[in-house]
Amino acid sequence: MYADRYTQPTRFNPGGLTAAVAINAGLIAALMFAGPKILPNDPIRTLITTNIPIDPPPPEPPKPQPKTAEVVASRPTETIVAPDPIVPTPSTSDLATTTTIVPTPPTPIVGSDPGPLVIATPTPLPPLIGPQVDPRYAGAFQPVYPPAERRANRDGKVTVRVLVGTDGRVKQIERLTATSDAFWQVTQERALRYWRFKPATRGDVPVEAWRTMALTFRMEDAG
Repeated sequence: MYADRYTQPTRFNPGGLTAAVAINAGLIAALMFAGPKILPNDPIRTLITTNIPIDPPPPEPPKPQPKTAEVVASRPTETIVAPDPIVPTPSTSDLATTTTIVPTPPTPIVGSDPGPLVIATPTPLPPLIGPQVDPRYAGAFQPVYPPAERRANRDGKVTVRVLVGTDGRVKQIERLTATSDAFWQVTQERALRYWRFKPATRGDVPVEAWRTMALTFRMEDAG
């Protein structure tokens, strides 16, 4: 009820619409007449440019060189030039006068045939004469009867091998057989101390040689 009192009806104004249309038409006409005028056959204009010289930049300061490079640069470089060897070239005259002598084969000499090869036979060594018992010491060859074997009333036998030196003495003795150690012991001691031989000889030259000796121990001889 209160709204109806303040509400007014809308009315159409023809004069305002006409004014708006006239204003828009005027603006369009102004824009059309204000545009740039394009002239036909516009002359071509050339742009001419000129280079302006610019001063060159200042040179860069020298860089410090390493010490090793300075040392190497300060050393002089030695160049060794070896002269070409001089090879003498023989002249044509040397080549012309040089002659080669071909030796002629030797002619066989009649009657110079040495004959069949003869191999010399070595001279055989003189025979060896073995050592012999010296008669002056023959009584000293028999050893003393061992006391233990005598009490046992036992006979014995010993066979030994002795090396006789150039002076006739026994240098070494080897046991071959023995009835007991007691018989061998007295025989060894006797041979080294009292046995004497005539040394062996080869061509009247005394040499060392071995000889085998056999000794017998009997109770009837000991009494």
